[in-house]
Amino acid sequence: MPHGISAQKALASMKTIEIILPAMGEGITDATITRWLVSVGDTVEVDQSIAEIATDKVDSEIPSSANGKVKQLLFNEGDVPQVGQTIAIIEVEAEDGTTSESAASNKQKVDEIIAQIPGVTAPLTPITEANEAQQEEFTYVSPLVRKIASEENITAQELKSIKGTGLNNRITKDDILQHITNKEAKSQSKSEAKQEPTAEKPHQSATKAAPVVTPTHTQLGVGVEVIQMDRMRKLIAEHMISSKQISAHVTSFIEVDMTKMVSWRNRIKDEFQKTEGEKLTLTPLFVDAAVKAIKQHPMLNSSVDGDKILLKKNINIGIAAALPNGNLIVPVIKNADKLNLSGLATSVNDLANRARANKLQPDEIQGGTFTITNLGMFDTLSGTPIINQPQVAILAIGAIVKRPVVIESPEGDTIGIRQMAILSLSYDHRVIDGALGGMFLKTLKGIIEGWNG
Repeated sequence: MPHGISAQKALASMKTIEIILPAMGEGITDATITRWLVSVGDTVEVDQSIAEIATDKVDSEIPSSANGKVKQLLFNEGDVPQVGQTIAIIEVEAEDGTTSESAASNKQKVDEIIAQIPGVTAPLTPITEANEAQQEEFTYVSPLVRKIASEENITAQELKSIKGTGLNNRITKDDILQHITNKEAKSQSKSEAKQEPTAEKPHQSATKAAPVVTPTHTQLGVGVEVIQMDRMRKLIAEHMISSKQISAHVTSFIEVDMTKMVSWRNRIKDEFQKTEGEKLTLTPLFVDAAVKAIKQHPMLNSSVDGDKILLKKNINIGIAAALPNGNLIVPVIKNADKLNLSGLATSVNDLANRARANKLQPDEIQGGTFTITNLGMFDTLSGTPIINQPQVAILAIGAIVKRPVVIESPEGDTIGIRQMAILSLSYDHRVIDGALGGMFLKTLKGIIEGWNG
């Protein structure tokens, strides 16, 4: 008897906490669970990452909000839950009911955030023990699986026949793709069987043209390797094509003497790192120069909405960064016009480091008003970058190379070794004409060539 009472007390002391997909920035209403980092039954600690997620903006991780044990994972890898939905349940030991109250309070706060996001309703009903039986009667089909089924013209009845291998027999992305592959293979086998001559018709002419077989996507030449685009590469491709279709791209070039800026940076970089605790690269200097030029030509800091030009008051500079996997991301320095050189250096280094470590938050790659991309790190002399929508301009900085150039002075012309670079500005001709683009580049050239910190 005492043992039974003890067990009841232990069960009563166990509470659950819902791990909710948090709001991740303006316009983001859902995310794909790319990988679970824990399994049911695992012990987790507060702030321990339990899942990797991906939005159309950035990859991120979801941490546990408490110490406890994983009771349920409510979605499969590849599923796309909405902001505010419960994705996992953690079992914890309650302390005088405070844990339960805290969870309810957190849920209420998230519901308030969700209510402000267009297209998302709150509160969203989580899967609990009370409706678990109902969930078992209906096999959950994720938005990703539904999308694939729609694109491949798979009927609801056919979808129902697919055996799911996921949690609670759910159909995963791999399940439906395997089904499509098997279906195509069966279809192709039937087609080939119909095309083969039969023994019943030996009198058919041998010269009769063979039936035309329509090649499929799997019939590739010898020596061809098929590389499937990852999610981010697909998004980049779509974004670039969309930008070319939206904006009337024009690119202008200017050659700039970088000698003063490079010399100034080399002279103070060691002292700067000692006093500010930050490495000083040329990137924050370029950002500072671009901000000063934008202030003189504010139309570069705008976007287009139909027949309206939206002039942005804040200057938010996006810095294009190459990731180790070869993909591209553009973290944004918010209110760059309000930061001094130390603040810019701190922001540039922090964003670059976290971009490479895949630790950026979604709102840190949104809201840019002007973008800078550094081609010089790959020794590229110049390029014609594609505008980062909905912005109207992007600046590319070419490699800095030493060259003999003519130096003009009141005493006469001389030839000297100077550090030169080509800057290219791609801009939207709907808003910016060649004259304005040229004036911006000329202003930027003057700021850089007269650099004194």
